[in-house]
Amino acid sequence: MSAAQAATDEALIARIASGDRLAMQVFYARHHVRVYRFALRLVRNEQVAEDLISDVFLDVWRQAGKFEGRSAVSTWVLAITRFKALSNLRRRKDAELDDEAAAAIEDTSDDPEVAMQKKDTGEALRTCLGALSQEHREIVDLVYYHEKSVEEVAGIVGIPENTVKTRLFYARRRLAELLKTAGIERGWP
Repeated sequence: MSAAQAATDEALIARIASGDRLAMQVFYARHHVRVYRFALRLVRNEQVAEDLISDVFLDVWRQAGKFEGRSAVSTWVLAITRFKALSNLRRRKDAELDDEAAAAIEDTSDDPEVAMQKKDTGEALRTCLGALSQEHREIVDLVYYHEKSVEEVAGIVGIPENTVKTRLFYARRRLAELLKTAGIERGWP
């Protein structure tokens, strides 16, 4: 994001804090797709992600006056989204299998070679990303899809920068293993 865009976001937040509805519409138009995609990757349910973006932007409207500018506006909005998504996941009554339990279930579908013949590389990559743990998937999503720096990711997730680096290292390593198993070779460690 350019410096002019960031300054514009900050100006919009200041206007939103003073009750400017047009500024809120512009801000929503600028950020709702990114917020929706991030929420969807976390909750894996389109309807829940739609509900979350409403909650996120309602919070932006209510909390704009409390924005202190210690991070980029987009980082602040993604942090709100993350908090709301994780809160929603904790409340869900239909508990999802954890990654280890899911991996232990025998897959009776096509073997990897047949499956890869049916799928394109992009779909295989999305599947492999989905097989990562929640913590690793979240870090990969923020770094590669939202182009956040390690410092920004640490602020969004609320963990030390070194933990972000460690999770990213192990996420990339696990992703390389999953892609190799799926028949896609990459030059990743």
